[in-house]
Amino acid sequence: MTDLTEADIQNRLGALTQLRAAIGQAIVGQADVVEQLLIGLLAGGHCLLEGVPGLGKTLLVRSLGEALKLDFRRVQFTPDLMPSDILGTELLEEDHGTGHRSFRFQQGPVFTNLLLADELNRTPPKTQAALLEAMQEKTVSYAGVTHVLPAPFFVLATQNPLEQAGTYPLPEAQLDRFLLHIRVDYPTEAEERAILAQTTGSKPAAVPAVMQGDEVLALQALVRDVHFSDDLLDWVTRIVRASRPGEGAPEDIRKYVKWGAGPRAGQSLILASKARALLHGRLAATRDDITTLAVPVMRHRLLLSFAAEAEGRSADDVVAALVRAVPLA
Repeated sequence: MTDLTEADIQNRLGALTQLRAAIGQAIVGQADVVEQLLIGLLAGGHCLLEGVPGLGKTLLVRSLGEALKLDFRRVQFTPDLMPSDILGTELLEEDHGTGHRSFRFQQGPVFTNLLLADELNRTPPKTQAALLEAMQEKTVSYAGVTHVLPAPFFVLATQNPLEQAGTYPLPEAQLDRFLLHIRVDYPTEAEERAILAQTTGSKPAAVPAVMQGDEVLALQALVRDVHFSDDLLDWVTRIVRASRPGEGAPEDIRKYVKWGAGPRAGQSLILASKARALLHGRLAATRDDITTLAVPVMRHRLLLSFAAEAEGRSADDVVAALVRAVPLA
């Protein structure tokens, strides 16, 4: 932050407030979901959203794209979707003047800023892997040529917790690539009434554009500079290490967890906590940031045992117990 003046920092923090307000023009309620989505964007990661159909996941991402003046595309994942349907393919073109033929790479929908991968678990592993590789490397390699994806590049993948027949669950190694696993719940009665009133009238909600793509990149760089104390760094390290069953692990972990989280969980928790601090107008992360984000960061990184399933213990329960069991100092 040495290259930024205090006025520059305050302007960027003010832009985040405007961004949340702009999204609120179209999205009723879901404050935690919106916040976690923005945290994923600011931290430069990707998010996995889980919720039943009709809760506004597509509208949320589209509204984010409109507020950020970013390109948005949506892909409905199906069992017959091929990697080339997402990444792109080469087309053979002929110059009618010379008769010369050449191949041209036709970019797929992954070449965008915001990509909604709807029901990612309904497509075969080969297509899942193609998207996840693009998410990790932010490039697409085809026929020996590497194509760089636009920046910023943010993937929001959705899963339907219902109708699991015929799906292809993401393996743990691929789930680990998502910064956050966000749960979308039903709205409250007041929120649902507001949704019905807002979406059945003659004037759809308009989302004002408040931020450019280069401003998002600047905020992502600023997140990295948010202060994270040594005490918090030690605490995150202990939390992640305590998630692995073995000698010295908390009782709930030894009983309910088969495989614990890897180092990427710690990286994700730190970056997400820094992003939340910035979103709340702070330049230093706090314990509250970590405790708030521990569940969405770690719920998809734990492989639970049969005992957990038999006793009805969820990953959320285990992570909450883990955070309580590991002292800050």
